[in-house]
Amino acid sequence: MIKTGTSLLAIATSYLLLLINPTPKSTYHSLFISNSLSDNASIAHHLQTLTRRPHIAGSEANTEAAAYVLSVFASCNIPSHFTSYEVGLTYPISRSLVLKNLPPEPPTNFTLRQEIYKGDPYADVTDQVVPTFHAYAKSGTAIGPVVYVNYGREEDYLTLGQIGINVSGTVVLAKYGKIFRGDIVKNAYDAGAAGVVIYSDRKDYGGAGVARWFPDDKWLPPSGVQVGSVFMGKGDPTTPGWASSGECERLSKEKVEKGGDVPLIPSLPVSAADGEKILRSIGGPVAQDDWQGSIDAPTYRVGPGPGILNLSYMGQDIISTIQNVIGVIEGEEEPDRYVILGNHRDAWTFGAVDPNSGTAALLEVAQRLGKLQKKGWKPRRTIILCNWDAEEYGLIGSTEWVEENREILASRAVAYLNVDCGVGGPGFRASATPQLDELIKRATQQVKDPDNSSQSIYESWTGSSSSPLIGRLGGGGSDYAAFLQHVGIPAADIAFGGDSASYPVYHSIYDDFIWMQNFGDPMFQRHVAAASVWGLVALWLADEEFIPFDYVSYAKELQLSVKVLENEISNKDINLTPIFTAIKELEKAATMIKNQRKEFEASKGWTTRKENNVKVRELNDRLMMAERAFTDRDGLFGMSWYKHLIYGRSKHNVYGSQSFPGIDDAAIIAKDTQTVESWHRVQHEVWRVSRVIKQASLVLSGQLT
Repeated sequence: MIKTGTSLLAIATSYLLLLINPTPKSTYHSLFISNSLSDNASIAHHLQTLTRRPHIAGSEANTEAAAYVLSVFASCNIPSHFTSYEVGLTYPISRSLVLKNLPPEPPTNFTLRQEIYKGDPYADVTDQVVPTFHAYAKSGTAIGPVVYVNYGREEDYLTLGQIGINVSGTVVLAKYGKIFRGDIVKNAYDAGAAGVVIYSDRKDYGGAGVARWFPDDKWLPPSGVQVGSVFMGKGDPTTPGWASSGECERLSKEKVEKGGDVPLIPSLPVSAADGEKILRSIGGPVAQDDWQGSIDAPTYRVGPGPGILNLSYMGQDIISTIQNVIGVIEGEEEPDRYVILGNHRDAWTFGAVDPNSGTAALLEVAQRLGKLQKKGWKPRRTIILCNWDAEEYGLIGSTEWVEENREILASRAVAYLNVDCGVGGPGFRASATPQLDELIKRATQQVKDPDNSSQSIYESWTGSSSSPLIGRLGGGGSDYAAFLQHVGIPAADIAFGGDSASYPVYHSIYDDFIWMQNFGDPMFQRHVAAASVWGLVALWLADEEFIPFDYVSYAKELQLSVKVLENEISNKDINLTPIFTAIKELEKAATMIKNQRKEFEASKGWTTRKENNVKVRELNDRLMMAERAFTDRDGLFGMSWYKHLIYGRSKHNVYGSQSFPGIDDAAIIAKDTQTVESWHRVQHEVWRVSRVIKQASLVLSGQLT
């Protein structure tokens, strides 16, 4: 009897201690990245399931993939739902490309087809792959002599102009790379071209003379074609700035064209083999050395002609249903504060790297979080897992969702963490807004390098340098764009590999599970590591009492950026003092809030829990809202959807990231025109940037003037 009473007392005491001292969040965080919770076999299974069929946006196969993602979320005890939108997508009806050679050479009719490789396990479903095309390409016919324009950049056209080559009325041939394909088409139109053919040069994607390609090596086969969108905007082109939900206002095709974000001349993507055939038909001056191909390639000449291209494309515009999958793990203490993780699901073909390596990592994060919940973990703040649709067409799924929920997200979102091509090869890379830099470094210090378990990702990432290079998210290359550039939500994007050198089968039919299994990540340990870093950063943002943002590093980053800007516009009578002054105020406010946090942590024992919660909430609100202050309601000049004045896309490359994009774009125009008015506009943009930086410092300080 006494023994039983003692046992009951011990149990009661243990339970009481558990209530008073629950398992620390840090214990769950360590468990999240442990081998006991990670599962590379499960990740491989997810990827194989997601990529068994081509699943372009709007297709039945993509709807099935959405159902699979939803089912995995549900199995992890994560309440989930579909959010659907009716959006404008395009598909090809007919395409043809004929090269008229000099007699007696007969015309060349290009098949525009990617070849199935020997032993291809997906040969039975390749007929479901949409024929190679550019989404939102202009329907029509272009006939003219060929001009080779290198990468089709503005500077490439300037080079041609210097040697007397006029591209007006021609069909230009451009290589993929350096800039967004939509910019290639726009630049060609601005130069007067009638049409555009874009090919994948072997020097960039085919191993530069190596006569081995997939499935024997990682390189793009000669018939491989990079498809993709040439839409310059973000979201559904028919609903610019508002969500495509329900019975909504929608622009006509004519108004969409007048908006300037869709091409006004036809274009087609072709393979390296087809590109070389066209190059052999071009005469005229020999292109300069850095325009030439690999060692065994023909000599590249610029033309025009004598080869003549006849390009014809006919597309169809369809209002189609897309589906985002949203999973929500509600926060226990701050359910109205959101940490958002996102990845898109739709692919041009099979999408093993782009995007489903990221989708598989997202499902791995979901499964680990589900296991943590079973062990008693509950997040302090709400974690939202988002699987976007129609990203490939123009970040449509994420943009529509952000536009629909803009005001709620503006007041509640802590951060957005994106993974797109999660694994394309070795080597970790990250881009982020600067207040997240230290958090990403900290996570990579705790996760082992998947290719060398004797060191951390951080150690391999830094290599010989003192700190890793974290890029900035100015470009519109993935789903972080609407969060950061439209609303002003801190954001990050992480991946392993992913550039053309490590992942040359980008957007082609060869981006399948076999490529990933043989070359991208044979053991699927890079997927495991990506999920670990991604989830760990999310857990810290969701669970730490104080949001772990570092605005001191943000201020220092801005100081470096202004120094670069100062060198670019020196001797132009532009006064940068307003920005330097604003950054000093930002650094002062960032240091102050950092010290306030330390003081509060030291004095917590002297205040009531209610007082604690109010003070923590108030300080966190300042940290969360500071990024919003870097936005301006008028947005960038000529690109009003982009509201962020510190980090934005370059006007000349959608993929390009630019610090102070408004100043940079104004300076490019001013240098070109050299008018007093144009330099006044540069000064105006300087004042605009200084004002938003000052606003951010006021938000951090939490004091009215």
